[in-house]
Amino acid sequence: MTAPVVTVADTCDDGFVALLSAGLDRFNIDATGTDDETPLAVPVTDPATGRVLGGIAGRTSLGVLFIDLFYLPPELRGSGLGSAMLAQAEQEGRRRGCRTGVLYTISFQAPAFYARHGWLTFGEIPCEPPGTRRVFMTKTLDA
Repeated sequence: MTAPVVTVADTCDDGFVALLSAGLDRFNIDATGTDDETPLAVPVTDPATGRVLGGIAGRTSLGVLFIDLFYLPPELRGSGLGSAMLAQAEQEGRRRGCRTGVLYTISFQAPAFYARHGWLTFGEIPCEPPGTRRVFMTKTLDA
């Protein structure tokens, strides 16, 4: 066999991501004996049209709730809807046996929102533009 070639690209096609995910999932299952990674979606829809307006996308695995994406359009912010969505995601994490939640946000996004809901900062990394930080947060989900 010839030596593998390493390259860098600025795109990730679905097949590439699927290959990496499947390989890592197999490694994790072999190491832990547990196959429990489950997607989590908390969509917000327009009742008149059924169109998705925003929501939360994440997953649960090995006792951890991961919140990967959280978006509401500006006109829905400040209404309590985001708090309700977060509470539902946390509750589903608990139902699935998660003891901890983890997420990251950016300093200009929502760290104060998450802090109001009991999420604690455990790390920050400076990023661009200057003065901006990625903020890593966690929350204990035990009942």
